[in-house]
Amino acid sequence: MNSYATISVLSSSSDFLKGSIMSEIIRNRKSIYADAYIKKSISSEMIREILTNAIWAPTHKMTEPWRFIVLQDKQLINYGRFMADYYLPIYSKTAPNQEALAEKLRYLRNYPLKASCIIAIILNKSTNVSIPEWEEVAAVSCAVQNMALTCTAYNLGSYWATNGPAIEFVKSLELQENEQSLGLFFIGHCDPEAYKAEKKRTPIEQKTTWLN
Repeated sequence: MNSYATISVLSSSSDFLKGSIMSEIIRNRKSIYADAYIKKSISSEMIREILTNAIWAPTHKMTEPWRFIVLQDKQLINYGRFMADYYLPIYSKTAPNQEALAEKLRYLRNYPLKASCIIAIILNKSTNVSIPEWEEVAAVSCAVQNMALTCTAYNLGSYWATNGPAIEFVKSLELQENEQSLGLFFIGHCDPEAYKAEKKRTPIEQKTTWLN
């Protein structure tokens, strides 16, 4: 085999390996909730790595419409209290008794503490360039997907919470007039086995049309 052919084979092998690794990470990604987390700290370097990958998401006209707030320690306690207060009016009506209500509120207060950190996801809409809001939201969503894939690559559990208390808590963090809450991104250490739960997707044949 001549040198050119050898280089071609090595290049193809390298491309295949990179592609295989990327496909495995994408297909293994899943939402892993805080109940499955192992309480353990996460380094600031790792958080920076996750966020650095986030900002390499595609962004139309380079508006980079994202902002993040890293919540740790006391802020996790604050969010737990916020969740309990948020759901109190609801569970006060549905809980069978006061003991059950107290247990539910205790669970809500402790739930965020299981995470290593929580990252507030904020849409920072451009004030200089006219772009449809949906494009800006799409860019932030791509950034969050990059975060999730990075967590998967490092065997960290993660999920994007967009429920009522998540949205409202981020709103309370003194957002600017051009900013919008897009919820909270939970990160925590977890047993690698958590990624092995079977997932299903509709075959692409049922979701794809080919036009020639």
